[in-house]
Amino acid sequence: MTARNAATIASLALFCAVSACTSFYEVPIETPIAPKMDVTAFTRVLVAGFISGGSDDVDGNLETVRLLRSQLRSKSSLRVIEAEVLPLAEMAAAGQVRTEPAPVPSLPSEAGSSVQPPAADNQSVAEGPKIQTEKDLERYNALFADAAFWKKIGEEYQNPLIVTGTILFTPQQTAGFVNRNTEVYDSLGRREVKPIRTYMERKGFILTPKFIFIDGRTGATLHSETMREEVLYNSQQNTPALSSYFELMDRVIPSFLGTLSMQKIRGTRILLR
Repeated sequence: MTARNAATIASLALFCAVSACTSFYEVPIETPIAPKMDVTAFTRVLVAGFISGGSDDVDGNLETVRLLRSQLRSKSSLRVIEAEVLPLAEMAAAGQVRTEPAPVPSLPSEAGSSVQPPAADNQSVAEGPKIQTEKDLERYNALFADAAFWKKIGEEYQNPLIVTGTILFTPQQTAGFVNRNTEVYDSLGRREVKPIRTYMERKGFILTPKFIFIDGRTGATLHSETMREEVLYNSQQNTPALSSYFELMDRVIPSFLGTLSMQKIRGTRILLR
């Protein structure tokens, strides 16, 4: 018996078996996914605030804090602390928090005089610059590494898990050829869908959140995660920036929640009988 004949017979047998089935059952299933970090040591969580930038149409700090607190209330076992949102960027501009690394001791030169290391560029932070790019956010790295500052915040709220980080929500524009599915009909009226390359101008937004989880007891960083999502619309479509922000955050939220608690992926399976 040739391989082709064997495959034909096997396919025929499978077809007969399926045809003999009189019932189809759709069974719901749930697949648990373990959290990315252990939060059993905490009973409370404080979404403190974010350094945000990009679009002026969305307050990334305030909107992100509100959204994350709302999600944690319904989908986490941790008690969410209700507190004022920390204006971290304003605090940095006012010099209330450290935004540059701790000073390094001077090194002796060959002639015996001391040589000072290059000073960190903190002038733009002190002036409260507008944050437009990821490079602009790098000036605030020392803030999230300041264990003393975060430990002090933790002491004010009974040592919770602290959630902070950065939010960059920027507009984008692009133009180029894209594939669009178009319906066509032949001479007999039969419908067919064909991809057609079309030159389009599109606009949208890019969301780049970085979530930092800090131990309120020590001020140490426990975990950090950076994500990136983008959305593009037809250039003629007028979509509010806030709507796009929530659309993109909807894609990010499951991964954020998966860091703190076990999540379940729901699906279905078909059983034949």
